[in-house]
Order: sequence, then C-alpha cells, then structure tokens
Amino acid sequence: MTIGVLFVCTANICRSPMAEGAFREMARKAGLAAGFEIASAGTSDVKAGEPPSPLAVEITAERGYDIAAGRARKITSEDIAHFDHILAMTREHLAEIRWLAPRALMDKPKLLMSFAPPAGIFDVADPYGLDRSDYERALGLIEVACRGLLDRLTPQVKRAI
Repeated sequence: MTIGVLFVCTANICRSPMAEGAFREMARKAGLAAGFEIASAGTSDVKAGEPPSPLAVEITAERGYDIAAGRARKITSEDIAHFDHILAMTREHLAEIRWLAPRALMDKPKLLMSFAPPAGIFDVADPYGLDRSDYERALGLIEVACRGLLDRLTPQVKRAI
C-alpha cells in the first residue's frame, strides 16, 4: 500500500513540480520512496502538456531534484478521491480544489505550508515570470514544508511498506 501525495499550484509548471521533485527526492533519501505515490497538478489547464518552466528546472536541479520530464496537467475530482494528501500552494488554490471536491472530501485538501514550522506564512508565492531569487524563495518554502510533511507521514509509511 502506498500513500498518495498530490501537490497543486496554478498551471503545474513551477511550484507544484518543484514540490513533487523535492518531496520525491526527500522520500528516496529517507528510504521511503516505495511507500509513496507522488504527483503534481494545476488548477488550470492553461499550460497542459508543457514542461516545467526553465528556471524551475534549473533551480531544482541545483538542489538535486530532477523535474525536467514532468508535464503540466489539471487536477480532477478523481485526483481528489485517489490521493490521500492534496496539498495546495496557496489559499486560493485550496479554495479552488475544495470547490472541485466531492462534498464528502471538501476537507481533504490542505495548504502545503501547514506542514512547515509556524512562521505566519500560508502561501508559496508564484515565481512565474519573475527572477531567479523568487524561484529560490519559493523552493526554500517548499523544502521546509516538504520536510515537515515527510516527518509527519514517515510513521504511516513505515507501517505500510
């Protein structure tokens, strides 16, 4: 049995692929990769089928995460039913996902930053179209939250694998 984790941003070309790549590598390094099904999606299909943004690929590669093969896709209601953890990058994404969710699953999606140590930061700002430092800032927040998520899920994964 695996635990499904889906990261969600707007177009699935920056933040959610960065989170998918970071979490996948963290799980691999912890020896827990077999216990997870990890994916990402967007709330919009505006970039469907496109690869992650070049800066997202570059910055994540510098930190040891390979996201180059990813392709953007839109989240579906089936994703909400399928994945155990649906993690939104912003409160706006969270609202959009909950709107899409079947009534019984409306509380399932959470903010990714809810797994980071309390710092008053709720949203991972969109770096698309901005500069390198904005991508680095976004990835830094994502990494902190992904570490917290992995720490939270490790006992459950160890029981499952």
